[in-house]
Amino acid sequence: MALLADGWHMGTHSAAFLIAIFAYSYAKKHANNKDFSFGTGKVNSLGGFASAIALAIVALMMIIESVQRLIEPQSIHFNEAIVVAIIGLVVNVASVFILHDDHHHHGEPHHHHDHDHNMKAAYFHVLADTLTSLLAIVALLVGKYIGLLWMDPLMGIVGAIVIFRWSYGLVKESSEVLLDKSVKKPTLDKISDALSKKNTVINDIHVWKIATGHQAAILKVTSGEPLKSEEYEIILKSFLPQLSHISIEIRS
Repeated sequence: MALLADGWHMGTHSAAFLIAIFAYSYAKKHANNKDFSFGTGKVNSLGGFASAIALAIVALMMIIESVQRLIEPQSIHFNEAIVVAIIGLVVNVASVFILHDDHHHHGEPHHHHDHDHNMKAAYFHVLADTLTSLLAIVALLVGKYIGLLWMDPLMGIVGAIVIFRWSYGLVKESSEVLLDKSVKKPTLDKISDALSKKNTVINDIHVWKIATGHQAAILKVTSGEPLKSEEYEIILKSFLPQLSHISIEIRS
């Protein structure tokens, strides 16, 4: 079961790479397309979200199949399965090192890819593959030499739980961009306090993520002595350094 789960997850791992390739190529192709008001940054988040859903589906399948194997144990060809699991582990370990180096390179500040969802999705898929390969080998060795056949489906369940956890984290992070989640209230309160010292009252404010590492803001203010728009922009960026688009309506 552990080896079967490893194989299933390897399939979704390949699909995740295809999703990442499509997201990057689409975002690059339409980078200057005016049909996208705030650019194509959300395409990457959408790709990361899709990969996370694929992870969750595989984890669910692993749990269902493992429970069935616990109820109805099946015979295992240990020698063949162990050889295949070791080959899978070697490939996965090599992939982890390759992706880790690439992830570290893109983590440089001027690339703005330090939290890129698709890179995370691909990296997590490979890590999960490596984990399931290790679990498969452990379960098969225990089953062969100790005779505890239930270890095989148990490892499948353990692997599924870990994958679920990774999937949840990726869904949560990518959904913040897809659902235009606002910044935390304490940050908005600090902006309000800073503007109030400039004789400015905030009537309405919206700040949301438009891509990983990029935010947009719409602000309506009233002031007896309005500042220049550039001055308001400086104040906003002191609290929101990731601002890429700012719209300010000033009423005197």
